Amino acid sequence: MRARLGAPKAITATSHKLARILFHLLSTGEPYDESIFAQEEQRHRTRMENRLRRQAREFGYELVALPAPA
Repeated sequence: MRARLGAPKAITATSHKLARILFHLLSTGEPYDESIFAQEEQRHRTRMENRLRRQAREFGYELVALPAPA
């Protein structure tokens, strides 16, 4: 976020995100569950990968995944 928005706006955006999480937890009484955020992060990564593949295809390239390091 800092690279896109600059430091002051990134700090504000991060603070806002934390405030929304805390408000939700306090208003609903639910316990904090990291798995929800992990699922959202995976969904975001998949969308980003699909967008990158589509852009590469539009420019005539094909993306090939590298094997994961052990």
